[in-house]
Amino acid sequence: MKNKTLCQFHFLYLMKFKFMSFSNLYSSGFKQRNRDHFAAIVRLALSDGVISVEEEAFIQRTAINLEIEDDEVATIKANIDDYPINPPHTEQRRLERLYDLARMVFADKIADDAEKKLMNRLVVGLGFPHEEVNDIIKQSFEQILKGSDEDEFIASFK
Repeated sequence: MKNKTLCQFHFLYLMKFKFMSFSNLYSSGFKQRNRDHFAAIVRLALSDGVISVEEEAFIQRTAINLEIEDDEVATIKANIDDYPINPPHTEQRRLERLYDLARMVFADKIADDAEKKLMNRLVVGLGFPHEEVNDIIKQSFEQILKGSDEDEFIASFK
């Protein structure tokens, strides 16, 4: 009888796994890192006090890509200071996040002083060496203005 019950349990477990959504496969830590990264992008958009139409479009695309629900987007916007910068563990992930952040700065075609200042803090927060931050930001902006895609952007840092 134990084996039958165990088999039923495994069957139900496998069925649950088969029908769970793709996003449920990610750990809560993965989702939290995505939320924190998304919040950093929103923070950049809000740094000048206004989210432009272009910035909002970028925010919405990023939310979809990071599987962040609309209600969560609203919560993040309303409570932006509740979301810390969590540095990625690998250089590749840091560069991917840097790419997203640099794109946000230029989403409205204007890199104002508030965005540049915040970008400086975010780059340090991502774990890049403090003494290289200005060069990293300069190179990031050059790559975005040049129209580099993510792969070209990342390759320019290696």
